[in-house]
Amino acid sequence: MYDGAIQDLIDELGRLPGVGPKSAQRIAFHVLAADPADVTRLADALRTVKEKVRFCATCGNVAESDECRICADPRRSDDVICVVEEPKDVMAVERTREYRGRYHVLGGAIDPMNGVGPDDLRIRQLLTRLGDGKIEEVIIATDPNIEGEATATYLARMLSPLGITISRLASGLPVGGDLEYADEVTLGRAFEGRRTVS
Repeated sequence: MYDGAIQDLIDELGRLPGVGPKSAQRIAFHVLAADPADVTRLADALRTVKEKVRFCATCGNVAESDECRICADPRRSDDVICVVEEPKDVMAVERTREYRGRYHVLGGAIDPMNGVGPDDLRIRQLLTRLGDGKIEEVIIATDPNIEGEATATYLARMLSPLGITISRLASGLPVGGDLEYADEVTLGRAFEGRRTVS
């Protein structure tokens, strides 16, 4: 246990996802030894992201204006929506260069153990988007883990009465893995082999 500011920094870094106590300590001492200009750039980048970045009013992806660049792109197909859990998943799918439709970011997955239910996700907004009748297919691209599967099943049940084709990403993604860590080839194959849910 250190005194004062260094311990405060270690504690704050340790609250970040994927950063354990040893990593937090290593990062804190790196910051302490770093050139002041580097630390200032890091602090400015953190401040700027909190000031400028928001969530797209249409899809929930990250954006620096009301709409993200994908929603603002008129070349994207308006008849298909890919539903993902988090904005980082949008970038994972985009890296495949296989998909040219729109997105909908749920903001997580159904996880009763951690108190996350359907009402905590952006499912109502998805239903609103589907209400205009333009959408012909919804691709459910939640993570292939228990929470993602529960979310996909819930969405398929909710959307099936709408008469829209509902598909789920096919094999190629490991069960228990995260979409964000899948390589482009695996994710691309999963898109090509997606199956209809209902």
